[in-house]
Amino acid sequence: MTNFNKNDIFEVQVIDLTHEGSGVVKIDGYPFFVENALPGETIEMRILKTGKKFGFGKVETYLTISEHRVTDINLDYLRTGIADFGHLAYAEQLKFKRKQIVELLSKTAHKADFPVLETIASPGVTKYRNKASIPVRSVNGVLETGFFRKHSHTLVPVEDFFIQQPEIDEVVIAVRDLLRQFGLKAYNEIENTGFVRNVVVRRAHATGEIMVIFVTRKVSFFKVDGVISALTKQFPAIKSIMQNVNASTGNNIFGSDWNILFGQDFITDIMLGRKYDISAPSFYQVNTPAAEVLYAKAIEFADLNADDVVIDAYSGIGTIGLSFADKVKHVYGVEVVEAAVENARKNAELNGIDNVTYVTGKAEKVMGDWVTEGVKPDVILVDPPRKGLDESFITSAASVGTRSIVYISCNAATFARDVVRFEELGYALEKVQPVDLFPQTHHVECVGLLTRVKD
Repeated sequence: MTNFNKNDIFEVQVIDLTHEGSGVVKIDGYPFFVENALPGETIEMRILKTGKKFGFGKVETYLTISEHRVTDINLDYLRTGIADFGHLAYAEQLKFKRKQIVELLSKTAHKADFPVLETIASPGVTKYRNKASIPVRSVNGVLETGFFRKHSHTLVPVEDFFIQQPEIDEVVIAVRDLLRQFGLKAYNEIENTGFVRNVVVRRAHATGEIMVIFVTRKVSFFKVDGVISALTKQFPAIKSIMQNVNASTGNNIFGSDWNILFGQDFITDIMLGRKYDISAPSFYQVNTPAAEVLYAKAIEFADLNADDVVIDAYSGIGTIGLSFADKVKHVYGVEVVEAAVENARKNAELNGIDNVTYVTGKAEKVMGDWVTEGVKPDVILVDPPRKGLDESFITSAASVGTRSIVYISCNAATFARDVVRFEELGYALEKVQPVDLFPQTHHVECVGLLTRVKD
């Protein structure tokens, strides 16, 4: 094998992309991962680092350029991960996301060439995000908002976030300017000093209502009245300003203490014809129009009947279950975040829906309790976090003989793993539909249908 030294330069061809969007090159079979390099391109690569199994390089010179390269992208979007696929033409992004799922099903679930459907494009490919979580730090002595450089906590100041709704960007910039004006200090995570750690902004896609959350290191908010007065005067659409106190030294954005600084503790949006109140800590898909496509596809896969009992696991604020409750006998929802469960119950009332039951708890425990109590679902719909389903949940779900499992996944790797578990318990994967909820990024969302094939 070739001996590699830091700063050596090689002429190489990019042969693939990693799931995170880095280009892959090989020299004598040894792989290097290279940021901002696309398959088919020939580059001069400078070696940055080598390990036992792989190394990292950077593009020194492009010798040939891919026909699929987007050349007018702000490179800060790649460096920070705001849009780590922003340099790849959108049609190719869709193909790549499908390819990820095909490869993971082949590798993990031993389903070579499973006929994954073509990825459904997002209705909007930029300026789509309805939520922004923006760190606040001092850069050269000046309070800044922006994004961290990849694999670091070095803030890159950003004003146009590219994939966020422009109204959110405007609020973030206004907040930054007000924090400067009123002399509020940015958080310093090394010394655990300063005051404002993050600014989180949510904007309802259909109603335009805005929520602003100040994540602070301490409760006492110096000159808060001045900040609120100026902000609400500039943005009448702001219906909620919240404070979250996070005194920890960890990386979690939110702490456990919440205060209402202005208005109410929720904003209201509309999805698939239903109204939803969204509280600050609750999960809500960040791309509303694409989420409507995803949920409609999940409902189609479920093939619901009027007599069906459905379990909606990881139900959040009720966005999925309430959208089809009028088509079935009863919906049981379980969610671990209490505030989200309260939202779901309120949202049921808001939409005049009374054939739903929402409980707080871990899905795997509540699922087991329901089985013990004799609940017999015809369909189980799951939308778990990236870690996928707990094995005890899968065992309980399979034990009741439900005719189908509709699985919404934000992590194709854990989806493929869980498919194996379900198939061991008598289910078969029928179809998989990717839906692009996160254009310009490497993130992949899909919905899969598993049906019972044996008792």
